[in-house]
Amino acid sequence: MSKVNTVLGTIPAEELGLVAIHEHIGYGMPGSELDTTWWKTPEQRYEETVPKLRAFHENGGGTFVDATGICNGRDVDYYKSLSAKTGVHIVACTGFVGGDTALPHFANAPVEYLAAQFIHEITVGIGATGAKAGVIKVGVSRGGRMTELDKRIYRAAARAAVQTGVPILTHLAIDAEPAIAIFREEGLPLDRVLFGHVDDGVNAEKTQDTWIVEQGGRLGFDTFGYETELPDPPFWARPRNKRLEHFLRFVQGGHADQVLASADANCSPLGWPGVKGHTVNYIFEQLIPDLRKAGVDEETITKIFVESPADFLSIKN
Repeated sequence: MSKVNTVLGTIPAEELGLVAIHEHIGYGMPGSELDTTWWKTPEQRYEETVPKLRAFHENGGGTFVDATGICNGRDVDYYKSLSAKTGVHIVACTGFVGGDTALPHFANAPVEYLAAQFIHEITVGIGATGAKAGVIKVGVSRGGRMTELDKRIYRAAARAAVQTGVPILTHLAIDAEPAIAIFREEGLPLDRVLFGHVDDGVNAEKTQDTWIVEQGGRLGFDTFGYETELPDPPFWARPRNKRLEHFLRFVQGGHADQVLASADANCSPLGWPGVKGHTVNYIFEQLIPDLRKAGVDEETITKIFVESPADFLSIKN
């Protein structure tokens, strides 16, 4: 039976239910916890977060994958309390959103050290929490090209993924060629990698999405809800119909088994105001209804949100 690491323990993949594959309990840049403008008490964060997770659960959501890396506000004891309170399975990650978010202690470390860090968090636990990471986060630093540090982190992540059997989730899918070269050099099958944010408004046109799928990788359409139609859209917003059309091109074009979807929402952003009105529940409020209106059948919707995430998150070693 396939297993998945959640913050409350390792569970059968069949118990995950509907999965939001790329979300955040609270994401912030290193140092945001010291920002006097946006600092929040634990009580304020809890008050903002619990209703969103409860609504997710009531809508039929089973599992929330928190893609907040090391140094970006990851708080696993907090995740454990939220999971116990709301009934939502929470999967925590090890790794980094990008090399430019790694503090010097990690940024100056060799591949071997980084791989050992990731492996420890997956097999032993994160800090003293006892909770094991269920996915590895990597990313392309600002600028649109992988830096030498990014490449070091990707290589360490690939080694950890091969040894532990957990998958890799990327921040941005741009500059995919060196990433895929590293994964292949380390012997990691590309179906164990979800190339994220292929649909964001800044990078969608630059992303080799078709090529990634042809190589065997998975595509993460995981910025749903960041729309130009919002009252105050973020810089990475995109027209709702354009993102949906992009997604449907793969769903209805023979690649429904290689795409996953999410909203990349923050329950309680750290060090920045976030995007008002945008939550993980966009999946239920807009995305799934939009897919049904476009003629996507229930079997395919189940594949995208239940079956494929369970297969992706399963420990395979």
